[in-house]
Amino acid sequence: MKVEASSLNISKKPSLYQKEYLHLAIPLIISGISTPILGAVDTAVVGRIPEPASIGGVAIGALIFNTMYWLLGFLRVSTSGFTSQAQGANNEKETILSLLRPMIIAVIVGLLFVILQYPILKISLQVIGASEAVTNYAATYFSIRIWGAPFILLSYVMIGWLMGLGKVKLSLATQIVMNVLNIILDLVFVLGFNMGVAGVAYATLIAEISAVLFGAYIIFKLNKVTLSQLKLSTIIESEPMLKMLNVNKDFFLRTVCLLTMTGIFTSKGASMGEVTLAANAIILQIHYIMAYLFGGFANASSILVGRSIGGKNQELYKKAYFLSGQWGFIAAFFLSLLIFFFGDIVVSLFTTISVVKETASELLIWMIIFPFVGYWGLQLEGIFSGATDAKSVRNSIVLALGVFLLALWLLSPYENIGLWLAFVLFSASRSFFLSLYIPKLTRSRFG
Repeated sequence: MKVEASSLNISKKPSLYQKEYLHLAIPLIISGISTPILGAVDTAVVGRIPEPASIGGVAIGALIFNTMYWLLGFLRVSTSGFTSQAQGANNEKETILSLLRPMIIAVIVGLLFVILQYPILKISLQVIGASEAVTNYAATYFSIRIWGAPFILLSYVMIGWLMGLGKVKLSLATQIVMNVLNIILDLVFVLGFNMGVAGVAYATLIAEISAVLFGAYIIFKLNKVTLSQLKLSTIIESEPMLKMLNVNKDFFLRTVCLLTMTGIFTSKGASMGEVTLAANAIILQIHYIMAYLFGGFANASSILVGRSIGGKNQELYKKAYFLSGQWGFIAAFFLSLLIFFFGDIVVSLFTTISVVKETASELLIWMIIFPFVGYWGLQLEGIFSGATDAKSVRNSIVLALGVFLLALWLLSPYENIGLWLAFVLFSASRSFFLSLYIPKLTRSRFG
């Protein structure tokens, strides 16, 4: 594969820096928000099935997979970072290896999920503790969709690789193919063939397999280096493999900390009653959508930072850092403004229950605050991901989790207000602690 040193045509002119940054960010933002849209369509389709328990079954099954795959999201993040660095260094061989090495991990872990599907399902259902009817539907959904585990993890690697190359439109196309096909098959299987929950699961499974086939087709078209030129001993060479595994390990631990925080947050909210739990869930969904939007800018920064480090281009590195902060702040400002003026309308899209709507509306203040305290941490994670410095990301999240737990303990008398204040402090701490590692990152990568 012929890899050009700068396929983005980054110029020294500030206006062109801006243009190319947005050229990367906008497709990545669209790609990110496609995920919650897909979830909404799945819910709407399942909602047409006569048995109410089917909705809960699909929700629980999806929760199990979301947790499993969220923990392995590092496959996309680290692949993007290593690929952008290899391309920045104009290293064709390493660019291909940055795809093949994580593919090995994806296949092995995916097959392990398939082999261990029964204990995974049993333990998950015991922890969740749903009714028998809901559990049966969840088991049906899980037992079908689990066969897609190797494919969804391979798609993470492929999408991360395409992003690392700066081929964001192709990575977006791969995700759109998967999501649109999923939606179409949902409608055909559930509403057309009356396959119920099994139809939803088969739709997702087929879409996941199709995404890998589509991604492989794109990669084949881009790839000018035959795999026969690469020996297995080169692919599994110990030093680069260990480096990749160490980076992935730290990103994995970072995700565990995030899951711990959200798990404790949800559990505390549940102890305050069903209305509070429902209202908190709505506000958290708004928070996730915001995070996906910030993620588009963070991913753009990751690509440019990786390219700058691979090419030893400190000017590009500084510009990526500046643009990340600039566009992150602009996004934070407009998102806060949107919630301030239209927050009640946004809440109404999630529920028609008046008491839940009223409680959620009272909590919107936290979503006005969150963008300003949280955006910088999310943007910095993109910068550190591009530099494949996962250890700093891990350390900052561990410290932020400590702040969250301490705040939760001190603010427990204030119940839900204290819970949300602890959440905001976690977000602010995440931004603060990771920013402290920036000087060290710059010195280590550019001397």
